[in-house]
Amino acid sequence: MNFLFKKNLIKMNYLMPILLTFLLIYFIILVSIYLLQRNLLYHPGENNYIGDQLLIPIKKIKIKTQDNIKLISWYHNKNSNKYKTILFLHGNAGSLQNRIHKINHIKNIDVNLLIFAWRGFSGNDGIPTEKGLYKDAKGAVAWLKSEGINEKNIILYGESLGTGVAVEIAQNK
Repeated sequence: MNFLFKKNLIKMNYLMPILLTFLLIYFIILVSIYLLQRNLLYHPGENNYIGDQLLIPIKKIKIKTQDNIKLISWYHNKNSNKYKTILFLHGNAGSLQNRIHKINHIKNIDVNLLIFAWRGFSGNDGIPTEKGLYKDAKGAVAWLKSEGINEKNIILYGESLGTGVAVEIAQNK
């Protein structure tokens, strides 16, 4: 009986360092992911669509958020009294130029469009955070209202990261 106990104890002596090594590596990976999570989520410098040309006229504006960050924005006003306005909430990567290929699709549609870059994107001040993105979108809605656009005529369009923000803004108006 003692022999079996000693044999199992020897096996455990070999397994314990291996187990501790795996646990240490796992812990290091978890801590690294936690510390780098913002870099994993937001990619403001990515640019996949170099060279696209806008086919619709836009007005470059700055939208001020409630925490005083000015957001670079593009506004296409076909006729704000007659047509609905799409508020384009883009995804987690790239600048406004990365959305030109999508924006060009509205040239034959009777809508207005406002697209803005999130804080920390396209040269905007700030660091993107969940609450910050909500403030950015609320600032865009407030700007549209200040231009005389009725809230019922604003269509929230979210792409990737922007979909969650669109849902938050729509349910908490």
